[in-house]
Amino acid sequence: GINIFFTLTTIIVNFVMAFLLLMAAEWAEQNHFGVLQWLPKINIWIYVIIGLLLLDLIGAYLAHYVQHKTKWMWRFHLIHHTDTWIDTTSANRHHPGESIIRFAFTIGAVVVVGSPMWLVFLYQSLSVIFSQFNHANISLPKSVDRLLGYIIVSPDMHKVHHHYVLPYTDSNYGNIFSIWDRLFGTFLILEKHQIIYGVDTHFKSEEHNNLRNLLQIPFQNKRKPIFVSEEKEKVEKN
Repeated sequence: GINIFFTLTTIIVNFVMAFLLLMAAEWAEQNHFGVLQWLPKINIWIYVIIGLLLLDLIGAYLAHYVQHKTKWMWRFHLIHHTDTWIDTTSANRHHPGESIIRFAFTIGAVVVVGSPMWLVFLYQSLSVIFSQFNHANISLPKSVDRLLGYIIVSPDMHKVHHHYVLPYTDSNYGNIFSIWDRLFGTFLILEKHQIIYGVDTHFKSEEHNNLRNLLQIPFQNKRKPIFVSEEKEKVEKN
């Protein structure tokens, strides 16, 4: 129920602000601004791949990385990490404040890349599909997941990001392509059976499973990690 609520708020924020994406794409094309606008005429498939890679780099990887490294942004993004059971509904477990932050990065990506609106639609569609895929409560054969992980963000790769402690929380930021984590040294591996979902600062049920508290987290006093707690010990034993 909590994740469905955040899914609805994410949809509302994105629909309300969608006109800004259209304006950004139109401005880039009209002013011949952005990487794609500066390229010579190339094969359409190469054009699309370059565009998707760059949109994913700025709109997903960079946005995600900055939220982890900027304290006030992390306090909004933290809500996503408090989920102790990762499945497709976790993909949209974003505080409304984080939805606005992510949207701002997407607008920036559209301008920098110089993306036409049809490519923005394609990127946004793929972004939704892949976020559902890499959060899904599924287990692919290990060899298949590993092979996929060389190109795209696979379920096992992303779930490492949801392990409750550093350095794993600060790894595997990608959404569509895995190349950025490998290129920038943020790629980590952890065996599936070792992963404990959640975040060490909010292991109590009333902290991670209470909608009112989740909405208030960005505005609460800073919390210290609970390295020793009954909640964590119970999870580890299970």
